[in-house]
Amino acid sequence: MNFEPLSVNGAFVISPQRRADERGYFARAFCRDEMVRHGLCGDFCQINTALSHRAGTLRGMHFQRAPHAEVKLMRCLRGSVYDVVLDLRPDSPTFRRWSGVELSADNGLMLYAPEGTAHGYLTLADDAELSYMTSAAYAPDAVDGVRHDDPAFAIEWPRSISLVSQADRSWVDYLSR
Repeated sequence: MNFEPLSVNGAFVISPQRRADERGYFARAFCRDEMVRHGLCGDFCQINTALSHRAGTLRGMHFQRAPHAEVKLMRCLRGSVYDVVLDLRPDSPTFRRWSGVELSADNGLMLYAPEGTAHGYLTLADDAELSYMTSAAYAPDAVDGVRHDDPAFAIEWPRSISLVSQADRSWVDYLSR
């Protein structure tokens, strides 16, 4: 596995090393020991999956407040998404910065989002499916988020957004919290 740091402190794009032949390929999608060797969380307790039927669907920007803050490791299983990690850690050198990467079934890339960051994605293809592992269990009372179009972050999405849930549209501006 190759680990490439992103512009958000502690966030990485991870690319599995594919061993290909006439049958297709084989790749390791996760290795706890390798994650730990790179100083990353290797202890995940939950695997989630989400399917979005239409390209242009946005999910995010989500996180869980402490003490339920979570690390996330995302991978696209079908189609493609533009996946974004946003730094919400006031003591971080990259506070309020974001980084995005295209994850697709074809490229096999994964995005590692550390604790204290928000995560969201925009589907680039119909029937896009994302799988992600989390280091903390879902805690409904700790769920929080920021809007995908909050001017405090100026996230640049690569295509028009056609569908966002009411909950994701309802997050208050970050600077008015």
